[in-house]
Amino acid sequence: MADMVFLRHLSRWQAEQQREAFADLYVEAYGGGPGAEFHDRQDFLRRFADYVQHPGFDMMIASEAGAVVGCVCGFRTDRGDSSWPGHEDLTSAAGQVFTVVEVMVLPSHRRRRVATRLLEQLLTRAGAALATARVQRTNAPALAAYRSWGWTRAEGLEEPSEPYETWSHSHI
Repeated sequence: MADMVFLRHLSRWQAEQQREAFADLYVEAYGGGPGAEFHDRQDFLRRFADYVQHPGFDMMIASEAGAVVGCVCGFRTDRGDSSWPGHEDLTSAAGQVFTVVEVMVLPSHRRRRVATRLLEQLLTRAGAALATARVQRTNAPALAAYRSWGWTRAEGLEEPSEPYETWSHSHI
């Protein structure tokens, strides 16, 4: 019998305590290959330190046989919050928005609905009417995943020169 993948919520404190494990997960899931691991890991740790400081930070993890195999995290973006370019227009129209900032699943656990289940749980917990995510324009697998989850590209929120697109999803 295959091991079961379990989902659970982490508090901000728990997330900070396990940041090194999430950096390892990031490198294994999305690292740029030999020689890039250190830079990829350090870049992730810098971003993660910023994420957990946002009010309304929330995180869900997936584990199997005691090992973390995936995670998703984000935070609330309120009216007037200019920390995420382009989101000011969304927050003024929708009130409160939940911004998804990381979705990570080990390659061995992809196509098993792990990311889908994590994202559904996180957005249900968040309770915001609208969710957003910034996705690299060149990340075809991530763009396909958001499309398959029913998200749509939020037109006109970013400059054409930016490497990211903003995607949104009504979650009521």
